[in-house]
Amino acid sequence: MGDSGDGQKVVEAAWGSRAERAEAARLERARRHRLAQQLAEPHDGVVTRAMLLGEGLTRGQIDVELRHGAWIAWGRHTIGVTSEPGSRAPWWAALWESGRRSVLDGVTALQAAGLSGWNEPLVHVTVPNDAHVRDRSGVRHHFLRQRGECIDTGLRRTKPHVAAIRAAQWARSDRQAATLLAMTVQQRLVSKERLLEHWDSVGYSARRQVLHDVVRDVCAGAESLGELDFAVVCRRRSLPEPTRQAVRLGERGTVYLDVEWEELGVRGEIHGFQHYSGTAVIDDALRQNDVGLAQPGTVSLQIPVLGLRTCPDRFMAQVERALNEARARRAAG
Repeated sequence: MGDSGDGQKVVEAAWGSRAERAEAARLERARRHRLAQQLAEPHDGVVTRAMLLGEGLTRGQIDVELRHGAWIAWGRHTIGVTSEPGSRAPWWAALWESGRRSVLDGVTALQAAGLSGWNEPLVHVTVPNDAHVRDRSGVRHHFLRQRGECIDTGLRRTKPHVAAIRAAQWARSDRQAATLLAMTVQQRLVSKERLLEHWDSVGYSARRQVLHDVVRDVCAGAESLGELDFAVVCRRRSLPEPTRQAVRLGERGTVYLDVEWEELGVRGEIHGFQHYSGTAVIDDALRQNDVGLAQPGTVSLQIPVLGLRTCPDRFMAQVERALNEARARRAAG
């Protein structure tokens, strides 16, 4: 027994008491966590295993934190080290998990450049067409031969003029495509001239005709609205042409096309892209028009020019309804 006690004292002298060892372990874990959080701060709460190993942590130490649930594995390379990662953390993870040649692209690249007012459930990442990447929940990989012009520091991403056209081509609908282009220019992420120049250099596009018109609506402003001959649109649908049609300048420089069927008391204002602040603009206009059509008297329809480009049938159906009801009132009165 005496020998056993003496041996314990020797161990404690060499390694410290149990309490001292526990305190040393606690301090070491605290140091580890501070280090990880410092590394993660520029990346909204995530790091790579390589970053942690580069700062002297061992694979065993990293695995201990993962097993205890203090850190969360976001993939083969990415680790979340904070309880509340920031909004850009999924972008960093998507890049790290997709390889060194990957870049954020499309609407995600626009959001990284400052696009606001757009909710996108997927992270869009472009990789070379010969890349081998794992499918990842919440990430859409686009395999392209050429990345286009990119920003290769920080969050790697395509430049806004490239990202805007790709976002429009990858959008779920023509309406979303038009809205994204309008918002990108409206929020000054790219100049009209740069966007138009890049669009003219694009080869194949599944939405070529729609985007051709929309890009010019967004970039040419009053000229494009003037070229949009509303009378032609009416003739195509066997509707009477308006008795008055003119491009006008409104508050804050807002340009719109003013049309009117004076004898029937029906008028319309076709608003330019300056009115776009989100995807609800077209639906709001359709809803307001329905309310106006239900009221007696003069009817004034609101028609976003990009709505007329992307869903003309719905707006022209409202025009037809307004004209038919005005004729009926006139015949009855």
